Amino acid sequence: MLPIDVRQMKKMMKQMGIEMEEVYAEEVVIKTNTEDIVFKKPSVTKISAKGFEAFQIVGNYEVLKKFEISEEDVKILMEQAKVDETTARKALIEAKGDLAEALIKLQK
Repeated sequence: MLPIDVRQMKKMMKQMGIEMEEVYAEEVVIKTNTEDIVFKKPSVTKISAKGFEAFQIVGNYEVLKKFEISEEDVKILMEQAKVDETTARKALIEAKGDLAEALIKLQK
């Protein structure tokens, strides 16, 4: 592979209308229907060319699975553990939506 002069590369990219700039980000989160992909302290580059912008994200990431808390689960937990809605909802969030685990924690 031939050595590439960074200055020449930048000059050629500018001539083609391509600009790159570093974006200083502490965290980048990509949200999907089923999970969140979280990059902590990533290296982010913004690439602009002919009115189009793209971002390149490089770094370590963590995948966080999403969970839903149903109103039915909240009501069941309220009845079984004899707690208010806020307490039931908080317990379900801490248990990541697991009704049985939330109930066990509230009964301790």
